[in-house]
Amino acid sequence: MVLSVIATAFIVVLPVELPDKTLFAALVLATRFRPLPVFAGVGAAFALQSAIAVTAGSLLSLLPEAVVSSVVAVLFLVGAVLLWRSATAGPEDDEQDAAAREPVSAMRAAAISFGVLFAAEWGDLSQLATAGLAASYDDPLSVFAGAWAALLVVSGLGILLGRTLADRLPIPLIRRVAATLFGVFAVVAAVETVRLLTS
Repeated sequence: MVLSVIATAFIVVLPVELPDKTLFAALVLATRFRPLPVFAGVGAAFALQSAIAVTAGSLLSLLPEAVVSSVVAVLFLVGAVLLWRSATAGPEDDEQDAAAREPVSAMRAAAISFGVLFAAEWGDLSQLATAGLAASYDDPLSVFAGAWAALLVVSGLGILLGRTLADRLPIPLIRRVAATLFGVFAVVAAVETVRLLTS
């Protein structure tokens, strides 16, 4: 594993997920169930989602380099536009009420948490970013580690810090920073596409 690739994946995925439904879904689940089973279920869901995204990105890397870099540029450009447009929107609240914790087994709480997050994150911006990074770097394990770590940090924040964190985060600023990061990666990939086509 390459530390710089892990750090890049972490830095790209973290700001995307901070204002996202991941934080709020983890928060709501932690108000219903004990935190440890929630974290275990959420972590397993993110591991599977990250593995799928890395696999998709690695399959993309089998295509000619110019095609890969152009697909990566489009993925990051779409992510940048979506994030920038959502900067002024409110936080993505989960539809469930923050009811009192339900007395259920740890296994059932983990399974519910897994199901909720796995379904909620399908096709999410973090998956697009992870796939794009996996296509860009020839190190899928490092991309997986960085993306998964970022997702675990966000869900951990949601579970541990709760609504206080959600109320104090400057969500529009975080979304704009993430959009800018996505935009930079899109430009780098577009420049690489032009270089490959003209050489």
